[in-house]
Amino acid sequence: MLTVGSLFSGIGGLDLGLERAGMEVIWQSEIDPYGCRVLEKHWPEVVNHGNIKDINWRDVVRPDVICGGYPCQPFSTAGRRNGENDPRHLWPWVREAISELRPKYAIMENVRGHLTMGFDRVLADLATIGYDAEWQIVSAASVGAPHRRDRLIFVAYPESDGQWRKNSDNSAALSEWSEVQEEARRGSGTLAHNDSKWNGLNGSQSTTRQTHLFWGNNARRKATNDSRTWWEAEPDVGRVADGVPSRVDRLRGLGNAVVPQVAELIGRMVIDYENNL
Repeated sequence: MLTVGSLFSGIGGLDLGLERAGMEVIWQSEIDPYGCRVLEKHWPEVVNHGNIKDINWRDVVRPDVICGGYPCQPFSTAGRRNGENDPRHLWPWVREAISELRPKYAIMENVRGHLTMGFDRVLADLATIGYDAEWQIVSAASVGAPHRRDRLIFVAYPESDGQWRKNSDNSAALSEWSEVQEEARRGSGTLAHNDSKWNGLNGSQSTTRQTHLFWGNNARRKATNDSRTWWEAEPDVGRVADGVPSRVDRLRGLGNAVVPQVAELIGRMVIDYENNL
């Protein structure tokens, strides 16, 4: 079983998805108080190393996989895009973690805008410490969610390991994945509405086709995800939601989190490759 060290763990979206894929989370790193409480509840036996800037990596157990969604604000098109000048630019500490711990894989997430700002530096840094990387834009819609949420996902690995995607059956899965996302892009208007309605809840012809495209020829993945095929949108509660504790913190945590189904898909691809070595 591949072990995982989780950076910027948040409420554990990446962690949950990778565990569903068959990995084991052995440590986490998070400083947000609400996120820390969520992690402590669901991973009570897993150590939280806290602020990534304060971690001495020589004292940390080496995992097979490092995962994390480092802060997106420096690159997001929704912000000022200050890049390396943004105090929330924490990629250098991620690079240090990978360089010191030398995991078999690093699975990282960020916003789509990172491709046009800062990602060239990330790839250069990875090459400097002896890692190659492959990346893909993934939408939450491609795994059944009622919204787009395009995200950059990249997998890095030591250069001597070669290209994991080309040396396994993952190319077929990614081909289907891309086809589903193209379908989602063409029909993005039906995916999410501000009135909390989504055609997918009723199993419409278009969303059913998306699901069939994605899960076709992936029987094992389908078996583990049937219960999550159709997602529920938040009920229409107007401007007030009575009886929902920590609602603001919950929404912020969800907004910052990685969709677990996306992490699970990537995790299964990595495990399939590892098993075929």
